[in-house]
This record gives sequence, structure tokens and C-alpha cells, in this order.
Amino acid sequence: SLVSGIFRELNAMSGHSKWSTIKRQKGANDARRGQLFTKLGREISVAVRRGGPDADTNFSLRLAVQRARDNNMPLDNIDRAIKKASGDGGNADDLLEVTYEGYGPGGAALMLQAVTDNKNRTVAEVRSTLTRNGGNLGETGSVAWNFDSKGVIMIAPGSEDPEEVALAAIDAGADDVKIEDSVLEVYTRPENLESVRKELEGQNVTIDSAELSLIPKNVVELDEKGALQALRLMDKLESLDDIQRVYSNADFPPEALQRYGEEN
Repeated sequence: SLVSGIFRELNAMSGHSKWSTIKRQKGANDARRGQLFTKLGREISVAVRRGGPDADTNFSLRLAVQRARDNNMPLDNIDRAIKKASGDGGNADDLLEVTYEGYGPGGAALMLQAVTDNKNRTVAEVRSTLTRNGGNLGETGSVAWNFDSKGVIMIAPGSEDPEEVALAAIDAGADDVKIEDSVLEVYTRPENLESVRKELEGQNVTIDSAELSLIPKNVVELDEKGALQALRLMDKLESLDDIQRVYSNADFPPEALQRYGEEN
């Protein structure tokens, strides 16, 4: 078909989507969702500090608010986070954005994005979690070279024809499109994420999520044992209060993903 040339074998990207899907499923329980809302609120606070409380002129805030809405965070919580960060009582100035780099089982690279009010506490927790679970903390720059920042739009299975949506996404400025387990993944340059999303929504395409992500240039294929260890480690890292996102260049075999899903 015409669109077949658009789809490319992008294992690094499919690894991203599989991990994202697992996280979303696990995030459905109340305890996880409460922690997620706290992290989304911090993301909003940092965005307000960076560019002000007006989402119309603050791209980072628009992305943070949209991500909060994608995760069903109540509008009252979103408004409260914006007001708290922009008002006299806000604590956004106390929050720092920090990126940690490291390695997991099988030599898989890890990128951890954190928002913290105490870097010493956070790095101690990260180092301890890595050490206890078959990983180690790396120097700044040790793995960052292997990741590109991209916009990622996830489109859940629906009534739309995947090939038509793919063509619409490419026409709107997307760089790559991939179908993985009936989920359509659209990849854009960071600056094109918002315009591609709006164009697809204007064509009544249901967007599951849209966010900036770190996508690896090269992947490490793990065996089932190593993949399970890496998945458990990534889950523990993302469960830390100060860690916003965890990225890896690990490629997980289907049997490991299935076993991990059954465990959780």
C-alpha cells in the first residue's frame, strides 16, 4: 500500500511504547495515581517557573497541562498547581530539574529525569536503587549521547483507519509512524509535537497521549532474564518520589513483557 513506505522498523521506539503501555496500566490503581498526580503537579510548577502561568504563551506549561489531562488529573488540581506556582505561596523556586544517567542489567542505558527540592537526597535514592537492582550510576554525558528528544503521540485502537491516520500525521509534519500491537505511534520533532497533535485532533483522531520523550538511537537487546531485571529496576526507579520519567535503550522480548505484566 501507499503508506507501507512510511512505516519503519524502529525497535527503539517500540520499546518506548511497550514500557509506556505497562506504566499506564500499572498507574490505574489509586496509590499509583495519587503519586502520579503529585509528579504532574510538580511538572506544572516547574513549567510555570520557567515561562509564566499563561499556557497560551508558555509551551512547556501547555505540554505539562496536556499531559496532566491525558492522565485524567482533575482540572481543579491543575488550576491549583498553576496558582500555587505563580502566587506568593508557591514553592516552584525550590524545585530543581536534574537528569541522571546510568546503566541497568545487560548494560542497558538509563536516563532519569527528576524534579527535586533536595539533590543530595535524590541522588542517594537513585544510586541506592540502581546498586541494589543490578545497575549503577554513570557520569554526566555517559549515555545522553545515545538519546534524541522527540515528540511521541500515542493513538489507541479505534474506528479510524490506521493507514489514513498515518498519512494524515505525515502530512501534518510527523517524521515517523509505526503500528505496534494495534497502537499507532507518531514521532515528531519536539517543536512539531503540538501542531501535529492539533491537526490530528482536528480530524477527529482520538489521542491517547502526547509528550516529549527521549528515544534511543541504538538499542540493547536483552534476554528474558535481563529484561525482567531491567523492567523491575525501571519500575522501582520511577516509583521514587523525585523521579518524573525513566528512559532506556533496552529492547524487551515479548515473553519478558508478558511475564512482567502477569507479575503486576
